[in-house]
Amino acid sequence: MPTVIAAVMPKPFAPIELREFQEPRIEPGGMLLRTMFSEVCGTDVHLWHGRLSGVPYPIIPGHVSVGTLEKARGRITLADGRTAREGDRLVFFDVHRTCGRCYACAVSGTPTRCVTRRVYGITDAAADGLFGGWSEAIYLEPGVVAAVLPDTVQPEDYIGGGCGLITAVHAIDRAATRLADSVLVQGTGAVGLSIIALARLSGASRVIATGAPTDRLDLARQMGADLALDISKTSADERRELVLAMTRGRGTDIVIEASGSPRAVEEGLTLARDGGRYVIAGHYTNAGPSTVNAHEHINRKHLEIRGCWGSEAGHFLRALSVLEQHAGRIPWRAIGARVYALNRLNEALADAEAMRLPKALVDPRQRA
Repeated sequence: MPTVIAAVMPKPFAPIELREFQEPRIEPGGMLLRTMFSEVCGTDVHLWHGRLSGVPYPIIPGHVSVGTLEKARGRITLADGRTAREGDRLVFFDVHRTCGRCYACAVSGTPTRCVTRRVYGITDAAADGLFGGWSEAIYLEPGVVAAVLPDTVQPEDYIGGGCGLITAVHAIDRAATRLADSVLVQGTGAVGLSIIALARLSGASRVIATGAPTDRLDLARQMGADLALDISKTSADERRELVLAMTRGRGTDIVIEASGSPRAVEEGLTLARDGGRYVIAGHYTNAGPSTVNAHEHINRKHLEIRGCWGSEAGHFLRALSVLEQHAGRIPWRAIGARVYALNRLNEALADAEAMRLPKALVDPRQRA
């Protein structure tokens, strides 16, 4: 039986290892992709640091990927209505096994909190199969939502946006952006950069970004920010004065947190206008408490605060549509600043941890 090489994260802080796996038996409705690209994003750094609970190490990371359909069993209708064919460039929604029947799925309308929900590259053990993109091949079990990558979208465009773009679609929905709203985005990592672009596409009159380092702020401007403030070179008071100056003294209509910093929450609540909206999208792990004055920061301001956890299949498909229309002029591929082979993923994690790049790309086809 053919074998596949995959990069495995044995446990937190342990070096990434290359291991050999048997190519899986394809179930009816299943597909095997030959991986073109996956990603190393902030979540993968959190996995390496052991900051996500319930992760069944060892795992094959890489939750958002693109690949070529190599094998399929049976006639499979994709989410875009097409029939899957060998040789198709496919992308897929990394969340699978959502039940559709529990309280979260069927009653509260929060399927991202489904108790059976699994996520490729995060919640599946390496022993369970090829459920991560840091591998020469990925197994899409029956029921995984997949679609053909449009001809106008290059794999580098899709994976540059990656999980950050899909999360950004959800965050923009939660923010309920309206034409001519002013939007402030805290954080210029992969999620924040995509939120900037989507805020601009949604018709924002002003888009302000706060973050670091300099190269990410430059990219924030390319993604559509009117003003990008370096948090390492300005104080919170200075940033507040600049934001007020751009919004006639009111603060922005919407603030979206995409940094994962408790301090960002404390600051962001002061930058939204009275009656505005504050969306928290960056706290995927527990980074510690934020100090909030309920009277000053929330109640007197009549401020609306919304969380944004994960994403749904609809966000994945809409992100694909956004790329089809706009990847030619919005530089999503620039977010994926550097490409690494499977045997260089320890270096990729170190670069991502040190914020030397917004996102590293993984190309299992490379030999280095």
